[in-house]
Amino acid sequence: MSKESFNWKSLFVNIEPDKSPTPAEQTPLSNNTKFPNQVSNSDNLGPMNQNPFMGEILSVYERGFESLNVADFDFFELYKSVVSAGVTNPQSYQMAFTIGKSIKPDLSKAYLLEKSKYYLDEIEKVYAKFSATGNTKKTALDKSVSNEKSHLNLRISEIEKQINSLQKELAEKRAELANTDGKNIQEYAEIQQKIEANDYARQKIVDSINFVISGINQYL
Repeated sequence: MSKESFNWKSLFVNIEPDKSPTPAEQTPLSNNTKFPNQVSNSDNLGPMNQNPFMGEILSVYERGFESLNVADFDFFELYKSVVSAGVTNPQSYQMAFTIGKSIKPDLSKAYLLEKSKYYLDEIEKVYAKFSATGNTKKTALDKSVSNEKSHLNLRISEIEKQINSLQKELAEKRAELANTDGKNIQEYAEIQQKIEANDYARQKIVDSINFVISGINQYL
């Protein structure tokens, strides 16, 4: 499947979901390809479960991971099987590998590890892109707030020179300055939480994939 088939843009931009099925959803190997509950279970999020964007962004990574799947049996199918059966159980690797061989006779450990690198590389590309997006938005907000503060401070200085005739305007501008941070605190918090959710979601999936890779290396 083309890696562009899933719209990762939804990480930081609200868009209407596309209701039409992707090619992966139309193939036998991809039916009901919801990411295993062991990965997305909110009970495993620890302190990050207080982040209101965590579930949404983790879901974006999970669906993006699924969208990279191809029609043939590869690391993705073995990963799902092993995670469902138990990543610490050697038999789950052997069973998944045996099933894979029945579907793809030339399936090998080397091929599985090669494909696992492909998935990790694609996830890292998306993570880097949207980390940059989040940080760019935060920097732009910092600059906007700083410019607003600078402008207000300058205006206050001018008003103070004419304090006798401009006392009312001076009080108004001081009030605006006092409220500058308050006006932007929610947007600051949302951007920071999305950046944290992006970091955590990537690490969550990468750790899970690496755990299975370790299992492949140890048990196959």
